[in-house]
Amino acid sequence: MKEKIYKILPDFLQNFMVYIYNRQAYKRRYGGEYENFRKEKKDNRTLSLEELKEYQKNRYSRLIEFAIQNSEYYKKSIGNIDNAVLIENISSLPIVNKEVFRNNIDAIIVKTSEKLEKSKTGGTTGKSLEVKFFVRDSQERFAFLDDFRSRFGYELGKKTAWFSGKSLLTDRDIKKKRFWKTDFINNVRYYSTFHIKDDYLKYYVENLLSYAPEYLVGFPSTILEIAKYGLANGYDFPENTVKAVFPTAETITAETRYHIEKFFKTKLYNQYASSEGAPFIIECKEGNLHLELQSGVFEVLDENDQPAKSGRLIVTSFTTAATPLIRYDIGDSITLEEADKKCSCGNNNPLVKEILGRIDDFIYSVENGKINLGNVSNTLKDTKGIIRFQAVQNKLEELDLYVVADKEIYSKQIEKIFIGNWKDRVGNSMKIHLHYVNEIPVEASGKYRIVKNNIKNLL
Repeated sequence: MKEKIYKILPDFLQNFMVYIYNRQAYKRRYGGEYENFRKEKKDNRTLSLEELKEYQKNRYSRLIEFAIQNSEYYKKSIGNIDNAVLIENISSLPIVNKEVFRNNIDAIIVKTSEKLEKSKTGGTTGKSLEVKFFVRDSQERFAFLDDFRSRFGYELGKKTAWFSGKSLLTDRDIKKKRFWKTDFINNVRYYSTFHIKDDYLKYYVENLLSYAPEYLVGFPSTILEIAKYGLANGYDFPENTVKAVFPTAETITAETRYHIEKFFKTKLYNQYASSEGAPFIIECKEGNLHLELQSGVFEVLDENDQPAKSGRLIVTSFTTAATPLIRYDIGDSITLEEADKKCSCGNNNPLVKEILGRIDDFIYSVENGKINLGNVSNTLKDTKGIIRFQAVQNKLEELDLYVVADKEIYSKQIEKIFIGNWKDRVGNSMKIHLHYVNEIPVEASGKYRIVKNNIKNLL
């Protein structure tokens, strides 16, 4: 009913409805224990590594004890493990992968009389999943996020351009080339991530120029396309307008960072979390990534489930008590920095060298093994005229490349370089099929995927 009413309202009333929705959401988000959490996060910014580990140890024990007492699944799976509440015994607990999590979700969610919030994970793997949160856990998660962003001057009310999976436009908006809705009270303009086409990008760029946001938040793939269009078409974004870009939900490649920072003349500060409630990894003012030990436990494991410097990420989160994430294989991989490397920013949490992204965001070559997202992105080296592309692997020894090309710049010579870059990575035995298309659609979530690996079951 709300959606039907929304669609028939004029634009200014739709903007008002966006504000009403936000007002209700902000009341939940910033009420209750939020202020106490914000104060704690700010006060703890300079804790020593030893103090952070002590905090982590105590939160871990409380989480495990709570899960055993209140979750049917964890009572059965870890309730009989000796000293399960001790963090030094974490490796004795079973790893929970996504299929196990999905198939046992009702038993994992704790039994409580409290009203729980619902959150759906993205469906980029083909399946969505609904998890539940205590309100206080959601408030703590927003306190972590807001504390991170506040280090670069952001607070609610600062003029912000937001790019997320909200579907807010009507056919009238498209006809009028209006690809945004605005909460004028809270100074947030929401740009559609479902209409990133060449025919529309000029309207995004020109509106951003006139709106002049202080901060950009949201899907980096969308912001990247806008930045690339602006650079290619000679738009000059004024310096000192955007103070920071905060990407969400997607892996940041060197190409993404380069173009966004170049066009908007600012810095991009990365953060890692998830809609399931994974603990946080945040980027500091020095450009270093830090594990946030106050938000959970991070394990990096190799293919034999042994600790490694680079490998798949197993998380235990302190802010998901209603749907506990305990040794959860989240499907991402990271590389840790050397243990003795320190950061001058004052944050003493351990450092991460690189967030490698989703484990299924890779192309697999029989000849050369896994080609991760960063190397896939680098196939654009020394090419011009490729507006965007998507790599899809449906067979072990075949690869489909979908390319949107600028016909005035793109040439057979560039095609040869592009294919050569791919051959350098996947080897000469893999068959590469090139498809030229007018458009590559985003996912239902509004995200754009540069890689689709559909052969994970074969590996």
